[in-house]
Amino acid sequence: MVKSLVGPLLAAVLSAGMTGLPAGEAFAQTYSPDQIVGVWESDDGNLKLEMFDAGGSYAARVLHGKLLMEADGKTFKKDTLNPDPKLRSRSLERAVLVTNLKWDPADDRWEGGNFYSGATGRTHSAQATLVSGKLELRAYMGTALLGRTMVLRRAQ
Repeated sequence: MVKSLVGPLLAAVLSAGMTGLPAGEAFAQTYSPDQIVGVWESDDGNLKLEMFDAGGSYAARVLHGKLLMEADGKTFKKDTLNPDPKLRSRSLERAVLVTNLKWDPADDRWEGGNFYSGATGRTHSAQATLVSGKLELRAYMGTALLGRTMVLRRAQ
């Protein structure tokens, strides 16, 4: 008799538990492309970027970067490590470090971008995702699995 009740009882519990519950996707946070726009900074204050609409893609300019500052903490370094000799004398102040991020609605993130490191002179691939209101900016070489993620919070 116990065996004969298990199947219908289990079905009833599962059915009752699922009634009225939204699908799993209803729990997922959805974002719009322009939500990346604004000023973002790291929790430690070592990096501050301004993300902006660059007409068909999104980009970011540096507002502050500890590794990009001279010892006085006020003056931006020159872009001396840039592979383009013509750019080596420019200041890194307000330099555009992130370019070509494009919104991918299927993955709910910005992909296909580039991240230029003024501290090393190297350009990496980049993608960005909003997670719980924080911007996760990932720079990588080759595959996104092999990279570094910077977590930034909205400053303004």
